[in-house]
Amino acid sequence: MGNGIWNLLTMKAEIISIGNELLNGDTVNTNAAWLGEFLTGIGFEVVRIHTISDGHNVIAKTVDTALNESDLVISTGGLGPTHDDMTKKAVADLFGVGYKRDQQVLAHVQAMFEKRNIPFSKSNYAQAEIPENGETLFNKWGTAPGIWFDLEDKHLAVLPGVPYEMKHLIKEKVAPKLREHYGEVGFLYSKYLKTAGVGESILSDEILGDLSLYLNEEVKLAFLPNLGGVTLRLMARGQDKEAAWSKLKPLHDVIYEKAAPFIFGEGKHCSISEAVGDLLREQELRIATAESCTGGLIASSITDIAGSSDYMKGGIVSYADSVKLYQLGVLSDTLESEGAVSKKVALQMAKGVAEKLDADIGISTTGVAGPGGGSEEKPVGTVWIGFYQKEKQYFAVKAFFTKDRLMNKERSKMVALEMVRRVLKGINTMPYDLKKERA
Repeated sequence: MGNGIWNLLTMKAEIISIGNELLNGDTVNTNAAWLGEFLTGIGFEVVRIHTISDGHNVIAKTVDTALNESDLVISTGGLGPTHDDMTKKAVADLFGVGYKRDQQVLAHVQAMFEKRNIPFSKSNYAQAEIPENGETLFNKWGTAPGIWFDLEDKHLAVLPGVPYEMKHLIKEKVAPKLREHYGEVGFLYSKYLKTAGVGESILSDEILGDLSLYLNEEVKLAFLPNLGGVTLRLMARGQDKEAAWSKLKPLHDVIYEKAAPFIFGEGKHCSISEAVGDLLREQELRIATAESCTGGLIASSITDIAGSSDYMKGGIVSYADSVKLYQLGVLSDTLESEGAVSKKVALQMAKGVAEKLDADIGISTTGVAGPGGGSEEKPVGTVWIGFYQKEKQYFAVKAFFTKDRLMNKERSKMVALEMVRRVLKGINTMPYDLKKERA
């Protein structure tokens, strides 16, 4: 049984996802992502993820190569009773062994068929056939058991592809075996810092600068860009959580020292909507949205958060000019002289929705989402975002995004919410250094 930094630095794992449906796009491969996170979290270094077809030869070759190069290999898929489920046969042939029948598995499968009043066909007997050098990982949630192989200093887990069955076997069967064989491989402490309204290169080069003093073999930093900003993933390895955190803390602290205004929250699943909601609740403010090009996306994002009724008054999707006129009070003269995609219309929309819905803050969007409808003066991706807070702030910003409609909607939403967050936090700069244009 291993322990300490030796395991921490040398235990390598590979994941093999098997199935034509994963290659042709019929099924999204969520298993690999989940397994990668699980294995990394317990201290393994995942060096490769394979996605391969159901072919006998490719399965055998991939498993063989992975076992030669890594300490642990986990495969998912291809364990059903039909002709295209080749994993078990490919692995048995690779090891040159026959099969043994597991009577517990057979009784379990027969009972499941009887309970569902389904005839038990001949092919289902194969579910209880296990390669002679393998150990059954009993699957109480399905008909296909997992199989564990001890191969001198290497290990292979062959698991079903159904996600909830795979996860059950990992947690209940595989994880204990990993602890048995490797001891406590180590603790990987991960912290996610969410930023918004800043690009990856600016954040890295101009705001954070050189962080090499804080990085080494056991402390890592990754930049994960998205449509609204960048997630910073900080990772450190240690014998336990406390040891890992002590290594990570200097990096964590210096990032906050340099980039605090851009960080809206911590946690892998933390959202800008949640951060804005917390601020609105703390300051006892209520918000309303007037959306044209975003089509209600901002309101939807705000109300994704449980308890948002504390601060969300409502929203108006003012896609047509008539709605802007009659529901939000946008002036007809403004529409005629400036056009719907303009600073003045964005301002009037934000103020109009705040007053109509009796909210403290109004936020608005109006733009050319695309892919058509642009002009030389207002190309596709031009968006005006308005902000109104009575007797405090009244301004709009002009942004230029992409030619992709859905990306433009998402980015407009993110910028609008980040604008609100920065105003409520007392931060003077706007996302991406967009300039405030006052009423």
